[in-house]
This record gives sequence, C-alpha cells and structure tokens, in this order.
Amino acid sequence: MASPAASTPPLSCVSPVTGLSLASVAPTAPAAVGAAVHEARAVQQLWWRLRARDRARYMARAAQAVIDEADELVLLIGAEQGRPRAEIELMELLPAIETLQWLAEHGPGILAGEKVGVSRALRPFTRARWTYEPLGVVAVLGPATEPLSTPLGDVAVALMAGNGVVYKPSPHAALAGERIARVFARAGLPEGLLQVVHGGSVTGAALVDARVDQVRFTGSLAAGRVVLEACARGLKRSVLELGGKDAMVVCADANLPRAIDGAVWGAFANAGQCGGSIERAYVLQEVFPRFLAGVVAAAGRLPVGDPRDAFTAVGPLVDEARGTQVQALIDDAVAAGATLHCGGPVEVPGVAGACFAPAVVSGVSGSMRLAREEVPGPVLAVYAVESEEAAIEGANDCELGLGASVWTTDRFKGARIARELHVGMVWMNDHLVSRSAPQLPWGGVAGSGFGRARGAIALRTSAEPKVVTWDPPAGRPFWWFPYDATQVRAARAVGELRSARDADRQRGLRAGGVPIARVLARTLRTLRRR
Repeated sequence: MASPAASTPPLSCVSPVTGLSLASVAPTAPAAVGAAVHEARAVQQLWWRLRARDRARYMARAAQAVIDEADELVLLIGAEQGRPRAEIELMELLPAIETLQWLAEHGPGILAGEKVGVSRALRPFTRARWTYEPLGVVAVLGPATEPLSTPLGDVAVALMAGNGVVYKPSPHAALAGERIARVFARAGLPEGLLQVVHGGSVTGAALVDARVDQVRFTGSLAAGRVVLEACARGLKRSVLELGGKDAMVVCADANLPRAIDGAVWGAFANAGQCGGSIERAYVLQEVFPRFLAGVVAAAGRLPVGDPRDAFTAVGPLVDEARGTQVQALIDDAVAAGATLHCGGPVEVPGVAGACFAPAVVSGVSGSMRLAREEVPGPVLAVYAVESEEAAIEGANDCELGLGASVWTTDRFKGARIARELHVGMVWMNDHLVSRSAPQLPWGGVAGSGFGRARGAIALRTSAEPKVVTWDPPAGRPFWWFPYDATQVRAARAVGELRSARDADRQRGLRAGGVPIARVLARTLRTLRRR
C-alpha cells in the first residue's frame, strides 16, 4: 500500500445510514503516489512473464474470495453506501463474481493473438503472428456509487492483461476499495502488484500525472474532462466512463406492464445513482396516459427507508449534497411549468442520510436544467411524443450518450430504432443489461466518454498488440538492393496479374512471365549460396 500523508488527517468513512464513522483510512500524500506506481511497476516486470492461463488462475481464486466474503461485503457496502441488500447481492456481488470467472475462463484465449497469413506475392517465405503484451501500470479511478463490481472489473481486466494497477477509490467508497485489494490478496496476487491510494481530487490528479501507462476513470463529465486533458498532455491511453442521461423509448405496441416495471427499476434502482440509470422516458401518445399513471403508482409503492430492512427498495443517497442537487433540479423544473407527480425528500426514522422518494415529472421542456443535466438521484422525466421519430430525436438531444432502451414487441422495429440512437448501448425490453454481463462491452459516446469497460475489447485495450514475423535466415529477398529493370518489370506484372480485368491479367502474363521467372530463379540461387 502507498505511504500515508504525513500531515493530512485521516479520511473518515461516514455511513449515510447511521451518520456514524465506520472507520478511517490514511490519505496518500500526492508525493507518495509516484512511489506506489514505481512499486507496482517493479512487481509487474515479473507478473507479465506469467502465461495468461496462469494469471487466469488468480482471477478464479479472486472470484472464490468474493463468494467466501459475501456476508462481510454485503454488510460493508450496505453501511458505506446505503444500498439495500438485494441490490448489493444482485448488482455488486454477482456481477463481480461473473466478471472474474469470465476472465478466468476466456481471458487467455482473448489474449492469445493469432497467426496472420501475409501476401505470398511479396512475402513468399514470411510467417507472421501478432500477440498482446501488457501496457505496464494502469491507474483505476473508481466511482462513488458502484463501489465493488465496476472498479473491481477495471482492476481485474488490467491485471489479467499482465499489468500492475494503482487503484484510487472514491472517498465515498474507500472501505470497499480496501476490500477489493483484500479479495486479490486472498487470491494470492503478488504483493505490491495492486496498490491502493486514498484521497480526493488532489490524489487523483497526482495519480493521473504519475508515470502510468493507462488511466481507467469512472466519474462525472466535468471530472472526466480534467482527466482527459491530463492524459492528452502526457500522451497516455485512457478509458473514460462519464455517466449518462439514459432514455427509454416506449412504442405504442410495447408490453406496457413490463415497460412500466422496467422504467421503475431502471430509474430508481440504487436510488437512481447508477451509471446508466433511466432519466428520460419518451412515450408514444397512444399509451402515454397509462404509462404515466402506472409509473407514478409503482414509484409510490416503493419502500424508501433503512437499507438493512430486506423489504427496502430505495435507501439513502451517498451524501447530503446529492439530495440538495436533486431537489434543486426538480424545483427549477416545477417553477418553469413542469408537474411533479410524486416523490421528494423524506425523513426516515433511524436513517441519518438524505432519503429521496422516487420522483416522476412530466411537462419538462428542453430549456429546463432537469432536461440537460445528469441527475444524481431517483428522478424520471416522462415525455409524450407523437411518433417514434420524435422519440428518437428527443433521446438524441443530449450531450451524454451512454445507453438507451427500446420497448416494443416488434424486434425489427426495435433494431431500426436502436440503429438511430446515438449511444454506446441499446437494450430492447430491458435496461442496464451490460452492467451484469461481463461478455458485453460497456461504454458510451459523445459526453459519456470513450473506450469500453468489460468484454474482450476492454481486455485487449489493456494490452499492446505486437507483430512478430519470421523469415528464413538464408538467402536474400528479391526486393532488397541492388535494383534493376528486371525487378521493375516483375513488380508491374505481379500487380497486373492481380487485376480484376482479364486484359490486364493477360498483359501481365505476356510481359511479365519472363521477368518474374528470372527474379524467382535469382532468389532461389541466393538460398543455395547462404
């Protein structure tokens, strides 16, 4: 672990449930971040020499460690984040286990590279293949509201590819960050390969500026811009997940009860704080009244309260500031003419943090902040539209392009709409599918960042493709010096022989047959001499 800051007070991890400090962690001095990177790099020099299938065994053991520590992880995340137990089990632990086991089973094959057949016209004796080599040290900066599965996935992908990792969790997820390190320690990961540094934006900036080879960041658009600028200055690779303002398109032929239930879950799970939570619903006019009434009724039935209660659906927000921001966005919209149908701040006995009942708003216009800004809480804006084209236009009218969902019984129509949505992921008749499926890439376009987490593409972008070729050690290739007219005529003839026109091929054969034969004979003679 990195050295703590000498004069900075410990970071207190306060539970949004009880309002009490759960523990404290030592912040990392910015000057010590470089030392953490250096130590991870030193161990990585040995780690990357392991075969991919050997590294995969560590992923399998880490998955078992998550299973073995499940009870402790549930209690910790529930206390530190205020999430209901069911969500922790289904949206944190299971995806983490699935990701680790998928990497263990499929990672070696993805990283194996492949043989490449090169053109025999120019390279008659060359054999080639490409492989993957690690980048070196990867910096992972984790989110505040998805403290286990998201950053653990980034860490695991980087490690599986052969890299060292320095992980900085959000101050709101510091204890979960420590448990990620413990999971890999229990798996037997070489000491020092995974470093954890703690702190706020200053520590994060020091990590991005350190001698790392890639930055994998999950956070806000504003913070992502800063990270991207720093990476650009240092010519560092980066993968940025900058959140979203996901939309759902509800067609007239949608299975309405399913769409209503999907909207309520997609908008209000994790108290609306998931990267990819539904914030906007564009509903065809024919079904809008029933959809709105159904969502309002279902939202009003969701139990808001103590996450330690097994029946609680919506727990407190991660911090008080989020509640204040959510309320400000709703107040701004209502003052400008929108209608708040349900939801708002609530006092829950025994819960110290900011609890916010799921809010459903209609009559939102494009000029309102609620329509333009990412909402860090459980708010769904519902829009009535006259056509599917209008729904697509509304969904695309946003700076953020993470994910979207289409709700229809017509698969082909859904696929057509999906093609026209300017987002990184589209799910039909469900939402947030990719979050729990490690085989699928996760990421967005435009202001939602670039690059992908999860899937084979994430693993490959944590490594460097390297081409390796082999030519016989004897002889001399015909394209080496010295040049002469025979080479020129032979080269032109080879090009003409590859033409799609019969006349070109015939000309090439007539004019180039002899030069080609002479060049080939000359090359074969050099093989005998050397």
